[in-house]
Amino acid sequence: MTSLDSRTTRTQARRDELLDQLVALVLTDGFAEVTLDELARRLHCSKSTLYGIAASKEQLVVAAVKRFFQRATAAVEEHVAAPADHREQISAYLLAVAEQLQPASPAFFADVATFAPAREIYEHNTRSAAARVQQLVSAGVAAGTVRPVHASFVGAAVAQVMAAIHRGDITATTGLDDAAAYRELAGLVVAGVAPR
Repeated sequence: MTSLDSRTTRTQARRDELLDQLVALVLTDGFAEVTLDELARRLHCSKSTLYGIAASKEQLVVAAVKRFFQRATAAVEEHVAAPADHREQISAYLLAVAEQLQPASPAFFADVATFAPAREIYEHNTRSAAARVQQLVSAGVAAGTVRPVHASFVGAAVAQVMAAIHRGDITATTGLDDAAAYRELAGLVVAGVAPR
């Protein structure tokens, strides 16, 4: 490895570390009110270092939100791989979604809701999650471990509940945060597809 390769590797490692710290910061505190100067101060770096990650505060936020959901998706899929029973996979999937969302504060979700690029990332991940539940239900129906339900309907219903969670409707109606709402959704779906 040349010294240039080594320097490039160190630079990328530092950028990844800063991005991970940024993810933790925005999950805890949100991002709408924070300035680029404050981000640099809190991340113990210069603004030019942050500009090395993204060209603006908005692009930094987008990078952090993308990274959060990429990591969350990978972690959720690891949970699904373990159980053999399809109902357990469905439950593991939705409970893992709840677990991954747990660190996200109400401030984060409020800021995501009002910042279109972040909202689009969340909505895309919500649609993907609903499609994954539909896929797991379909596989369970085919294997006979899930009662013969209409998998597309289950996926559509899950998508609607997930969208309501995302919009804050579930929190407003029930007082449940997003993670708790996903736990309730997991219980409801698994009970609904159990063989009779």
